[in-house]
Amino acid sequence: MTAATATRPLAPRRSPLRPRGTVWTALRVHGTALWIWAALVTATSAALLWAYGPGADGVREWNRTVARCSLEPTCVDPALDGPAYGFYDLVATTATSAIVYLPCLVAAWAGATLVARDLENGTAALAWTQSVTPARWLAAQLAVPAALVTAGTTLLVLLHRLMWNDGRELLAQEWYEPDVFRANGTVTVAAALCALAVGALAGMLLRRTLPALGLAVAVTVALLILEDLFRDGMWPAVTVTGAAVSRLPDSAELLERGVVLASGERVARTPACLDGTGADLRRCMSENGVSDLYAVHHPSSHFWPLQLTETAVLLAVAALAVFLTFRALKRRTA
Repeated sequence: MTAATATRPLAPRRSPLRPRGTVWTALRVHGTALWIWAALVTATSAALLWAYGPGADGVREWNRTVARCSLEPTCVDPALDGPAYGFYDLVATTATSAIVYLPCLVAAWAGATLVARDLENGTAALAWTQSVTPARWLAAQLAVPAALVTAGTTLLVLLHRLMWNDGRELLAQEWYEPDVFRANGTVTVAAALCALAVGALAGMLLRRTLPALGLAVAVTVALLILEDLFRDGMWPAVTVTGAAVSRLPDSAELLERGVVLASGERVARTPACLDGTGADLRRCMSENGVSDLYAVHHPSSHFWPLQLTETAVLLAVAALAVFLTFRALKRRTA
């Protein structure tokens, strides 16, 4: 006697790349915010690619037209900063500012609203009853926006470096200017992650969306201001004396310039003797009791040391904010 065996159809296997659990929930609940971030990254990327390609080519063609006109006696010289350059400069400058400020503001907004709104609406408490621990819930609220903000910001930084390196002679900007410095390196990514962590901490402490958002944005703006104030001191500057003062490269960031008196005292921003050369310089120094000249500067080679040092500081602040957020969550759910 034989028994018929029935075979059950195999359940379809889920793709290992498809998000699930708390990650999938975060993506579904906050899908609108993610689409807005994707639109901002796309628009800024398009502006950078235009400035790298057609925009820069248009300015170079205009410059060639100006150069050809200068060789013809009957040609009326066109303006050096014609409409092609004006629009190119506007797009490049706006895109640079967007890279610096948009990721930080979006990250601060995401951190504050993702945490505070779930706590305010009771969604977090509901999730905690569905076999999701509070720590796992918070980790998902931080990991999803952190990954997306990091990916988008990194793409924008790489595109900005491509545009800036190619059109450096067209852009009236130096590497040490605040917006250019941030947009060309890892500082922007670290600042965005720091803003996200600060926003999450504000949301955990205040538990209300609008107050947490306001506090997160205020702290983020304060961090950007503090970066500019203390950046030059994050890496030892170079001091030169004598004739080297007048031979600083154009790319150097001049921090201080002055004279050394016979007593050895340094006096910054003293006009006497700073612009003289040869015999005139020696006579001026003798008449004014000056024994030497000096200048303090950051050469362009200090770009990455300054970048990495500031990045480390911002990531340390972000780590501290995340630690405090988890501690606050533990006290709340204890």
